[in-house]
Amino acid sequence: MNEFLLNALATLLVTIDPIGLAPIFLAVTRGADQKVRRSIAQRSSLIAFVILVVFALTGSTLLEFLGISLAAFRIAGGLLLFWIAFEMVFEKREKRKQQTADKALQADAATATAPEDLRHLAVFPLAIPLIAGPGAISATILLATQAPGPLGLAGLIAVVALLIGSCLLVFTAAHRVDRLLGETGRNVLTRLLGVLLSALAVQFVADGVIRLAQDAV
Repeated sequence: MNEFLLNALATLLVTIDPIGLAPIFLAVTRGADQKVRRSIAQRSSLIAFVILVVFALTGSTLLEFLGISLAAFRIAGGLLLFWIAFEMVFEKREKRKQQTADKALQADAATATAPEDLRHLAVFPLAIPLIAGPGAISATILLATQAPGPLGLAGLIAVVALLIGSCLLVFTAAHRVDRLLGETGRNVLTRLLGVLLSALAVQFVADGVIRLAQDAV
């Protein structure tokens, strides 16, 4: 049991990589104030947790029922992530994100929530595919099939909760890093991470294509 939990912790820690998500969170939420970022962080963490728990409990059955392979899911996630990376590199979203940030600043402090298009960032690309991406989902499904009974499955869910909680903590503190970077640092970071995200997206697609080819043989 202990060995299974340690294996689950190590596998999902490497797959999700909470620390590595911090600069990406800053880049995709650029132009939002601290309150909006906190709302996005909470929403994305909750969505990612629900997704991973659902796949832990019913993942293999659900994908089989829908006729969706993990390889196809990886390709789709990679293509969507590449679009986000393209926008980050060429600043296509900057004007729209600044407008939504201005709306957030004008909202009443007691009832303000993130504008709808900013809140969508919590779903994509943060919750999917950056936190609960194809790698994390496939790892969760695999670990669930290896869980030693219901107690082991409950332990796996606890591990998922721990790692998602660490993502939330990292996201919450990200604004401090943002202040240190300044405007020039943010510009450089956004474009650099856009390039890195595009490479990650291509890797997602390549892995999916390779897996589809192997399945076809």
